[in-house]
Amino acid sequence: MLRSLRYSLGLLIPALLLVLPLVAQKGAKEGQWLSYSAENGSTGYSAVDLINRDNVKNLQIAWSWKFDNFGATSTEVTPLMINGILYFPLSPRRTIVAADAGTGETLWTWRPPQDERETRAPRTYARGVGYWKDGAEERIITITPGLRLVALDLKRGVPVPSFGQNGTVDLFEALDLDFPGDLIGRIGNSSPPVVSNGVIMVGPALTPTSPSYKNVKGDVMGFDARTGRKLWVFHTIPRKGEFGYETWLNGSADYSGNAGVWGPFSTDDELGYAYLNIEDATNDFYGGHRPGANLFSNSLVCIDIKTGKRIWHQQLVHHDIWDYDMPPAPILIDINVDGRPIKAVVQTGKQAFTYVFDRTNGQPVWPIPETPVKQTDVPGEWTSPTQPIPSKPPAFGQQSLKESDLIDFTPALRQEAIAALKASNLRYGDIFMPGSLANAPDGTRGTVMFFGGTNWWGGRADPETGFVYVSSSTSPYVIALRPNTPAPNAPPANPALPPFDYVTGGGAPFPTIQGLSIIKPPYGRITAYDVNKGTIAWQIANGDTPANVKNHPALQGVDIPKTGSPRLVGLLVTKTLLFAGDGTNPLLHAYDKKTGEDIAQIPMPGMQTGVPMSYVHEGRQFILVPVAANAQAGTTAQLVAYALPAPGGRGGGGRGQRGQQ
Repeated sequence: MLRSLRYSLGLLIPALLLVLPLVAQKGAKEGQWLSYSAENGSTGYSAVDLINRDNVKNLQIAWSWKFDNFGATSTEVTPLMINGILYFPLSPRRTIVAADAGTGETLWTWRPPQDERETRAPRTYARGVGYWKDGAEERIITITPGLRLVALDLKRGVPVPSFGQNGTVDLFEALDLDFPGDLIGRIGNSSPPVVSNGVIMVGPALTPTSPSYKNVKGDVMGFDARTGRKLWVFHTIPRKGEFGYETWLNGSADYSGNAGVWGPFSTDDELGYAYLNIEDATNDFYGGHRPGANLFSNSLVCIDIKTGKRIWHQQLVHHDIWDYDMPPAPILIDINVDGRPIKAVVQTGKQAFTYVFDRTNGQPVWPIPETPVKQTDVPGEWTSPTQPIPSKPPAFGQQSLKESDLIDFTPALRQEAIAALKASNLRYGDIFMPGSLANAPDGTRGTVMFFGGTNWWGGRADPETGFVYVSSSTSPYVIALRPNTPAPNAPPANPALPPFDYVTGGGAPFPTIQGLSIIKPPYGRITAYDVNKGTIAWQIANGDTPANVKNHPALQGVDIPKTGSPRLVGLLVTKTLLFAGDGTNPLLHAYDKKTGEDIAQIPMPGMQTGVPMSYVHEGRQFILVPVAANAQAGTTAQLVAYALPAPGGRGGGGRGQRGQQ
């Protein structure tokens, strides 16, 4: 009797605490997870503290949901948790699943109709769904790979007849088209819709590279959440007569494409603003056919949710030819800088810069001066004379290469690394150094760049302290361009879709020595920013030292600090902890979010493949992680739910393991 009473109180007290309004903070509310990144501000934060630094080591698997029976071999998904039920899509068909949050039991599924448009769609990864509520009516909002917007009844998992046509809006028909080719296989979607103030916002995903410099434009569209009626479109590549058109020289805005929002994005529901993190234009590494700065590619754009009208914008990379787009969702947090409260938006990107703006007006919190950069010598290319480089905060990953960056494990290895870099005939130096010809007249074989900042995984924030946490890796790559000569016996090009003058390929590989990277570690890291100060509070290597380093014959007896692994990981922030996957082993780390101390390492059945989330169900806090198949262990891709042992001896496994086996 006493134990039952204790158990009942254990359920009741956390529940009572969780329904109280959160004061001076944002993040997941009332132990739920109502948006892809906890809430529309994309903090990825849960204030729940039932799992903390004192007990996190006791986490165990409560249940798992396995994907193989649904034709899914991998997952990048982060579910929503709404009133005790999880909702998530499956790759590649975007089947939607509702599952019990306490046990993993499948409650309903909905599978989109399949046709050529769905099966040929680009970027079929499924990362999440949207949620809409108006009074007693609740819907799950999803976008199919073939770009169809669907509203499902939350309880039954069937399309809502009053939305669009029998629950579906055909987004191909909603596009403002000026493209002469077939849309199938060129444009789709890869991240969840964003729902705010009664509007569903859709960002498209396009093929990363196009055979022609003419391509589909990645416009963002807004729809009435109740009816599916199209409300507005924001032209990410301006049409003639619109603001920004003049930044596309020679009329190149008329035919250029891409500039979509393929990653998740954010809204300030109170201000009524959406923040679009727009990608680069066609193509990633050559822009000779689109001279000019190219607004609004590689820009953070604030628009009015109700109308789609631009409020402000900041272009973060002019005329991108490095694939330096910014797929992480903008993070909205309130900070205090020298006694001045600021509603901030924090944007990170692949180039490892962190840009901080006042989200009400777009003004930089710290200066972002236009800085002269190296210019191209590739025939026909255009480069911006300057690029915006933040004065604060400092970069969170490696951005350039100089001789002092080469390994120094031993003097002999260092000399070998120096010799290998010189022999490679690669250009290297500052960030924003343009790509070069694969066989340049001066003997150059390509340009070394770094690509280890954040990607769609994004960063996470603590709204109570103004800290932002990001994962990065040291990932050098080579940009080399060659003339686009047709292959022998190739069919003639479609005159309506002419090819690029230059394409990538033919350069020298980035050198290694004896199977080792020539660059100093850490290869993977987690950085904690104090955004109130614009400083790095701490930075740690994330992941174990890879076996090829740890067991290398030339390094036996050499004291090598933990190097981390060159792999990005998804993060989750709670009241006291920062959770992160391990780039080397199937482990979930629990770090002290104030110091970076590694408090616990929790085994997982596979490597982390998506962003973790947290929720409370019946008084227990769960940490949910998407993981990959593990052939060695004989496991499949799955969602794994961790929790502390339940009161009364009802531990991990139990009823939860029967949800999907």
